[in-house]
Amino acid sequence: MTRQPSKRMAALWMSGWLSLMVIIAVAGRETLRELNVFQVMELRSVIGFAMLYPLIRAAGGFATMSTARPLSHLARNLVHYVAQLGWFLALTLIPIGQVVAIEFTMPIWIAILAATFLGERLNVWKIAAVALGLVGVFVIVRPTAGAIEPGQLIALGAALGFAVTITLVKSLTRTDSTLTIIFWMLIIQSALGFIPALYVWQWPSNYAWIWIVVIAFSGTFSHYCMARALSYADATVVVPMDFLRVPLSATAGWLLYGERLDAYTVFGAILILSGNLLNLRAVRTAAPARSEV
Repeated sequence: MTRQPSKRMAALWMSGWLSLMVIIAVAGRETLRELNVFQVMELRSVIGFAMLYPLIRAAGGFATMSTARPLSHLARNLVHYVAQLGWFLALTLIPIGQVVAIEFTMPIWIAILAATFLGERLNVWKIAAVALGLVGVFVIVRPTAGAIEPGQLIALGAALGFAVTITLVKSLTRTDSTLTIIFWMLIIQSALGFIPALYVWQWPSNYAWIWIVVIAFSGTFSHYCMARALSYADATVVVPMDFLRVPLSATAGWLLYGERLDAYTVFGAILILSGNLLNLRAVRTAAPARSEV
């Protein structure tokens, strides 16, 4: 569906995305105080599927969710499942703002993967973006400082995993709808996590159930907000708005948990975000009139 371009509407939908992404980080931290990460992931997928069902029914039912590329969906979700596990685990080990800052290396890894496996060319802007992103990671992790936080390495691995899944999703969108991709994500990840979740299962308290529902809702519908934002404005307009997630997440961590980001993390985050801005400049230079939804 084509909509009249509107930066105001794009900003409105992005505010929904930003809010839900910050909420899911807090909800993950709270839930993992009580439950194992495998159980949280399983409940997120099962409840998320229940929330998605009305959209599936409106689209014509399960018959419309068929795909000719089951192996591609399986590969994508194997990687995505592991990356999500790492992201949730990192939330329990390092400050929320640091997790999100490292997560923003995704575009850097995507540029490297696209050049390596998809044959895309790296121009000067993309090379500069990759360099800035890698230096930013080096500043945050500081391997020369002695002890490297395991949570930092886990968050970095999760970011790389997310980059792989985004590259695979880019391929899947050529043949399958967004709803189909989300449907198979929830189905496959529910199956992947069933036995591990059963092994560590314990009945959640009422407090934990509240946060689990919040995770399921935020994880399912945050992507809807992003899609709507992209329907009103070009990706080069929408994506920079997501950079607000770093200070917002850091603020949430400070207000709720008393977390403070050191100067190295702040400087590293600035370098990573600067690299992302250069990457967007590279996209704009390559296709100034193209808008993807």
